[in-house]
Amino acid sequence: MIPGEIITKSNEVEINKHHPETVIEVKNTGDRPIQVGSHFHFFEANPALDFEREMAYGKHLDIPAGAAVRFEPGDKKEIQLVEYSGKRRIYGFHGMVNGPIDEERVYRPTGEDDKYAGVFGDEGEENVNKKGGKRS
Repeated sequence: MIPGEIITKSNEVEINKHHPETVIEVKNTGDRPIQVGSHFHFFEANPALDFEREMAYGKHLDIPAGAAVRFEPGDKKEIQLVEYSGKRRIYGFHGMVNGPIDEERVYRPTGEDDKYAGVFGDEGEENVNKKGGKRS
């Protein structure tokens, strides 16, 4: 043995083995590449990524820790997501959860909510601008 040497098992480690997967299609509608890291709450990912956000609530990419997925402008990819485990609390990112993961907390912003209005683009006839005001 060499000092500082790390000896690992010879078999492969299967990550997220017992976590159910969610597969969604994601398209980068922006004009710049977007990278999303392994632990990022995908629901809160860059607004230029177009996908069913509600499907991503409480989930992160099913990739090894420290890895990322890159979306070039116009790219459309199928990705796999898995649920957060442990205490199932999310803090930080874009501040949209900041507490326990609870399916009842999933919502899309409206013109009434200044904090998140416009984050995910137009919301039907109730279009809002970045500051939460209704467009005229």
